[in-house]
Amino acid sequence: MPNTYEKLAKYFDTLPAGFPPTPDGLELRILERLFTPQEAELALHLTLLNQDVQSIARQAGLSVEETSVLLEGMLQKGLIGAAGSEGKGTRYGISQFVIGFYEGQVNRLDEGMAKLFEEYAPFFFEHSSWKKVPQLRTIPIKRAIAITHEVLPYMQMDEIVRMNEDIAVRNCVCRQEQQILGKGCDCPMETCMTFGSAARNTVEHNIGRMITKDEAMEIVKQAQAAGLVLQPANSQNPMVVCMCCSCCCGVLRQIKADPNPGKLVANPYVTQYDPSNCIGCMACVEICPMAALTENAQGGVSFAQERCIGCGLCVGVCPSGALQLVSRAELAQPKIPKNTVNTYVNLSKARGLGNLASNAWVILRSLLRQTFSR
Repeated sequence: MPNTYEKLAKYFDTLPAGFPPTPDGLELRILERLFTPQEAELALHLTLLNQDVQSIARQAGLSVEETSVLLEGMLQKGLIGAAGSEGKGTRYGISQFVIGFYEGQVNRLDEGMAKLFEEYAPFFFEHSSWKKVPQLRTIPIKRAIAITHEVLPYMQMDEIVRMNEDIAVRNCVCRQEQQILGKGCDCPMETCMTFGSAARNTVEHNIGRMITKDEAMEIVKQAQAAGLVLQPANSQNPMVVCMCCSCCCGVLRQIKADPNPGKLVANPYVTQYDPSNCIGCMACVEICPMAALTENAQGGVSFAQERCIGCGLCVGVCPSGALQLVSRAELAQPKIPKNTVNTYVNLSKARGLGNLASNAWVILRSLLRQTFSR
């Protein structure tokens, strides 16, 4: 008979983002470090649809008091999600692995947990649906986009900031992890932004702080100067934007290891390189996160377009105009889901999770509250 942690691991793997099992049970060791046996058992009764304490207690066969204590403890440990509504109290729901309870460990990581995550990340990326339906996308820095065509609002960081009233910033869990392991970089730490209800939850759970729109854009400016890639959640109305370096970010590191990183991101732009205008300053080589631009044996620059993820960082530092960001061909344009609901439905489709209509309805009901509360 499977134990509670095995049941919980299998349950996480039925969620849209997945939690694939390893041959040696590495995913079980992650759960054992994060969840007590009582928490793991209770988590089996949580769903993507947030529920009140009474409903969860009834399903778990526990008292309301015991259930409330366990849920609040899990919430404070970053293991589950919650939302409050006037007159209804707090409602709790399951969190996926990524994006979910891994990010919930920001400011809580220790060396043992960091090592487990580091070991599991390549397996997760290879065996989950990420390569088919990424949960994050890449948007270019604004100064890299030539004003020759309509630029959609959800492809501009300043527009994402402008349309949100509640904005929070918190530390990057990936850079924290790498620093714990002695592999970190000196890029800014406080860069990951959340919006709307996600921002309010960030502050309520003491893992970040509220900021103004001007502060948000200043953080973006500093992040871009440090060569960080802007990665919002893969929807037109993202609740999170990560600012990532290719030396620490779990996603970018896995993408960079692939021979064709450009196929693993959702971005309508790619870089074009004109060697006749290049002055060989190598600024683009130094800042490119995917090694799409490299110095060749002749002392010039070589460009591998299949490695370009369209972040625009190279265009921003090129002094000669040898690089420019252009739109992909119409047929190659990625379809950005309208909201998180559709992103999760697409993940479910990619993984072939049972009755799609049923899954979509659960996902829709659990996320509509977050989508429209912003």
